[in-house]
Amino acid sequence: MNKITIIGTGSVGSTIAYTLTVTGLASEIVMIDINAQKAMGEAMDIRQGTPFCSPCTIYAGNYSDAAGSDIVIISSGIARRPGQSRLDLAQTNVNITKSIIPEIVRYAPDAVYVIVSNPVDVLTYTFTKLSGLPENQIIGSGTILDTARLCARLAEQYEINQQNVHAYVMGEHGDSLFVPWSLANISNIPIADCAASFAVGGEHRPPLDYAEVENYVRKSGARVIERKGATFYAVTVSVCHICKCLLSGIDTTMTVSTMMHGEYGISDVCLSVLNRVGHKGVQGKVLPKLTDDEIVQLRHSADCLKTVINSLEI
Repeated sequence: MNKITIIGTGSVGSTIAYTLTVTGLASEIVMIDINAQKAMGEAMDIRQGTPFCSPCTIYAGNYSDAAGSDIVIISSGIARRPGQSRLDLAQTNVNITKSIIPEIVRYAPDAVYVIVSNPVDVLTYTFTKLSGLPENQIIGSGTILDTARLCARLAEQYEINQQNVHAYVMGEHGDSLFVPWSLANISNIPIADCAASFAVGGEHRPPLDYAEVENYVRKSGARVIERKGATFYAVTVSVCHICKCLLSGIDTTMTVSTMMHGEYGISDVCLSVLNRVGHKGVQGKVLPKLTDDEIVQLRHSADCLKTVINSLEI
């Protein structure tokens, strides 16, 4: 029995509930929203398809229904609009998160919390500071989505299976994110050597334009929002991957947002570096050696987030 509660049933929250159902990751899903009718409608729509899925109970509820949850996913808040940055949402969504924390923690003190709402690093920091829960129970989805976008882009570039691509995005889930290219490889071939290594039949492949790829990752969310009004498919798959790893017996490394305690010279801010995630939540950080320039970029990202945090009422 895997029980998952989702707070917020907008495009992201409802798509997460749908995906958890059709993949069979959850046997019980509680959907909570300030708009109770919306939550009821989403739950009913998904529930009516369950005869063709793994058995799952899905229903709209309130905070008390979250008791006994293994995972609580927080996707509530105001969504980004075209032309709006994630940080523009900060104070409004901080206030929403602050109102949710005492209500949900009272009923699900043992759950692992996955923060998805934006700005995700700021809200993960808020939840960590105010919830009173052990830090291993709090995970921000962070740059796992950006990492997926990066790997998808590199797979397209080299026409290779996405699962052969090993690369990461670190820092803020936002404009100050960066790619530590020193860690990137495809099938254990350093990314700098891939243009030559993956050339077929003597074809010429131009060297990878690192800046272009990084800009693609950085701007992907805004471009999707501009074209269709919201992003929800890729982030849903990323969040469900986190849930799968939380419910698994074997730890998995991933770039998610957690509190920093001096790693790479950074403290008192939540941002994404590699973490080990398993059935008890965050099991610890994995700290690969970064170049001096990459450490500078990671610290810059931390400083950007701290500037925002210091401007807010948390």
